Amino acid sequence: MHLLVIGYVWPEPNSSAAGSRMMQLLNCFHKEQWQISFASPAQQTEHMADLSLLGIEAEHIELNSVSFDHYIAHKKPDIVVFDRFMMEEQFGWRVEKFSPDSLRILNTEDLHSLRQARHNALKQNREFAVEDLYSDHGIREIAAIHRCDLTLMISEVETKLLIDEFHVPETHVFHLPFMLPEPQPTEKLLNFEDRQHFISIGNFRHAPNWDAVLQLKTEIWPKIRKRLPKVEMHIYGAYPPPKATQLHNTKEGFLVKGWAEDAHAVMQHARLCLAPLRFGAGIKGKLVEAMQVGTPSITTSIGAESMHGAFPWNGVITDDIETFVDAAVSLYEDKESWLLMQQNGNRILQAHYQAEEWEPKLINRLKLQVQLKESLRKKHFLGLMLRHHSLKSTQYMSQWIELKNKNEAEEH
Repeated sequence: MHLLVIGYVWPEPNSSAAGSRMMQLLNCFHKEQWQISFASPAQQTEHMADLSLLGIEAEHIELNSVSFDHYIAHKKPDIVVFDRFMMEEQFGWRVEKFSPDSLRILNTEDLHSLRQARHNALKQNREFAVEDLYSDHGIREIAAIHRCDLTLMISEVETKLLIDEFHVPETHVFHLPFMLPEPQPTEKLLNFEDRQHFISIGNFRHAPNWDAVLQLKTEIWPKIRKRLPKVEMHIYGAYPPPKATQLHNTKEGFLVKGWAEDAHAVMQHARLCLAPLRFGAGIKGKLVEAMQVGTPSITTSIGAESMHGAFPWNGVITDDIETFVDAAVSLYEDKESWLLMQQNGNRILQAHYQAEEWEPKLINRLKLQVQLKESLRKKHFLGLMLRHHSLKSTQYMSQWIELKNKNEAEEH
C-alpha cells in the first residue's frame, strides 16, 4: 500500500497534540510496512520530526501550481490523507482529477469550526448553539468532510455531531482517539512527595491555550497563591509570544517557562496540571500526557469532553472558578485523594487509548474502505453533489491564481 499524507504543517510532536497525533498515524502505517510519503506546502522547522527515521519520503509541494498535478499523477498513491480540511480544499480536486483511484481521507485533528464557534460564543458572553456552526468556516469544513471517502475524528462528541447534525454517513466517518502505549503501573510513577508546583502546558499559537493562560493569571492563580503562598505556577508551551513572556512574575510565583524540550519530564515533576479551557474542540493532548505520567488535573467540561467515557476523571471537572480554585488547593495537599485520582487516569488510559486496540481497527477500516470505495462514493449523494463542477469555487480560484502567477513570471 502506498500512502501520501498532505500536511498543513510538518509534524512537531513536542509542540502540539496535533503533531503527536500525526506521528501516531505515521507509526501505525509504518508498522504495516506501507510506503509512506509526506508532502507539505509549509516551511520546514527546527522542531519537526525526522521522518526519515521511519523511512518516510518528505517532499515540498506548492499551492496553486500545476506542479502538484504532475506530482500526484506520477505518484498515484492508494491512499491520500489530507491533514485538516484546508489541505483538502487546496489539493482534493487535483487528487480527484489526476489520481481518481486514490482513497481520499481527511484527518481533522478537531472540528476547527466547532472550536471557532465556541470561541465566538464566549466573546459574545453567551452559550454556544449548534447553529453557530452554520458559518462560512463551518460550511467549508463540513463540505470537505462530505467530499472525502473517510474522515478520522478524534472526539466521539464531534463524530456524533457530524452524523446527527450534518448527515455524514456512518460509512464515511471513523472515531479514532489517541493511540498510546500501555500505561506505566502507578507504583512506577514519581510519587506525591517528589513532586511540587502546578503546571499548565500548551502551544501558545492555539487560541484556547492562550485564553487558559490568561484565566490562570487573572482569575485563578492569585486565589490559589493566597492559600498556598510557597507554591508556583509553571507555564510551558511552544512558540511563546512577547505578550506571554511578559506575564512572568517571580514575586507572584507565576513562571512562564516557554518551550519544554521534554513535556513528559516537566509534567511528571508537577503535582497538579491546571487546564481552565473555556473553548476548544477535539481531545486534549496535555491532559492525556498528565495521565501518562500520573499527574492529576483540574479542568473544565470543554477540557474533559470526549476523554473519559463512563470512568471518573483523574482529578476534578468544573466550570466554576471558585470550585476550580478549591479543588486545586485541596488536591494539592491531600495525598490520599491525589493517589486515587492518579489511578483514575491510569484506568482511562487502559480503557480508551491503547494503540494495540486502535491500530488494527484503523488498518482494517482503511483496507475495507479501499475495497468499497466505488460503491460508497456512488451511494453518498451529498458527496457527489459537492464534488460537482458547479460547486468547485476553490478549484477555479486556485487555477486563476496559478494563471496569474504564470503571467506575472512571464512579464518579468
